[in-house]
Amino acid sequence: MTIAKALDALAPLLGERLSRSKSELAHHGRSESYFPQTEPDAVAYPETLAEVQALVKICAGHGCPMVGWGAGTSLEGHGLAVRGGVVVDFSRMNKVLEIRPADMDVTVQPGVTREALNEELRATGLFFPVDPGANASLGGMAMTRASGTTAVRYGTMRDNVLGMQVVLADGRVIRTGTRARKSSAGYDLTALMVGSEGTLGLVTELTLRLHGVPEATSAGICAFPDMHAAVTAVMETIQMGIPMARIEFVDAATARAFTAYSGMEMSEAPHLLVEFNGSPESVAQDAERFGEIVADHGASPFRWSAREEERRALWALRHNGYYAILASRKGARALVTDMCVPISQLAQAVEETQADIARGSIPGPILGHVGDGNFHAILLVDPDQPAEMEEAKRLSHRMAERALALGGTCTGEHGIGMGKLDYMEAEHGEGWDVMGQIKRALDPQNLMNPGKLVRQG
Repeated sequence: MTIAKALDALAPLLGERLSRSKSELAHHGRSESYFPQTEPDAVAYPETLAEVQALVKICAGHGCPMVGWGAGTSLEGHGLAVRGGVVVDFSRMNKVLEIRPADMDVTVQPGVTREALNEELRATGLFFPVDPGANASLGGMAMTRASGTTAVRYGTMRDNVLGMQVVLADGRVIRTGTRARKSSAGYDLTALMVGSEGTLGLVTELTLRLHGVPEATSAGICAFPDMHAAVTAVMETIQMGIPMARIEFVDAATARAFTAYSGMEMSEAPHLLVEFNGSPESVAQDAERFGEIVADHGASPFRWSAREEERRALWALRHNGYYAILASRKGARALVTDMCVPISQLAQAVEETQADIARGSIPGPILGHVGDGNFHAILLVDPDQPAEMEEAKRLSHRMAERALALGGTCTGEHGIGMGKLDYMEAEHGEGWDVMGQIKRALDPQNLMNPGKLVRQG
């Protein structure tokens, strides 16, 4: 049993859709983050469930690893074929299969991106709210349990995936969940698969919860004298029950990077970017209440608008935050941290993280979805200076340990991949071993995205 024999057997099944070209291997061997180029042996482009099932059976018969690939935007090396084999690219399985407006749900193939889905939904008055920033594929978002800017109101992928169709490592096809809004029938296999990072199977179909497009939306921005004031204002806003649709934080270094990247002038200070959904009256009232809270914490006047072009410009600025920060240090690569803590511990976590970065020698702008206690430091390193990468890893390690000590998690939304394996035992204890037992039960040959998520043998 060899990878080469698996590829020979796959060639008649997929024809030209099994690629071994240098450019395709290079594209599917890259990471958005700091991981080295790691190319697979081949890239497969299935178009149907039957092809995925046949592919899995062939690979299982020859001991060939399989790695699912969506849009390639993950940050912890999830899509890298660290043990060779086939990357299964789902970009050709990109159909919206059925929209059911009366039930407010939709069934899609895994290669559909969140932007493409919302474009398809425009005429229905519904939308899919999970917004990680990147135009990620919905299959990839489910596998990493993605969230993003809107999670504070609409939840994460965990809350918005009703069911999936999955091809297991032996070629069996299962359906998890139903379209009913609740069930007491057995183990929750949907919850098991969401966040499994492709280590238990390849998802070929998803049924997702939809939400009504709000009647009115407003968004705004304000600056603060320091980080403590901004984070405290976030905590008070959440604790008062103001229904935020988004509440995002950027520090002074990030604001400086935004200004340089976009030309939109921001003072070099911590900022909050917020959005409200509801009726015209409620969004105006919420904005007014929020303005009063931030004023009590020394913020600049809260500037908000219901004009769509101004809102889009504001969130385009935030969504391009990673690239703006990368551009602030020419030629840099990034190690992106991703800690999440209880809201009551947020101020301490952010302040200690900022102090830790300030004591070092590399830049690390901070931004995040602070409405649910999740924030990121983008640690910028010169790839030609190994000492800088080691410093970044030490900083990231201390952040993960700090999050766990404060009752949080080492990753709020990016997932484990291979970048966060070192923290799984500390976070889960014997629960991590249980995850490994589930993995071995469903994938005894360890062919589904090996090297990720579970303890490595």
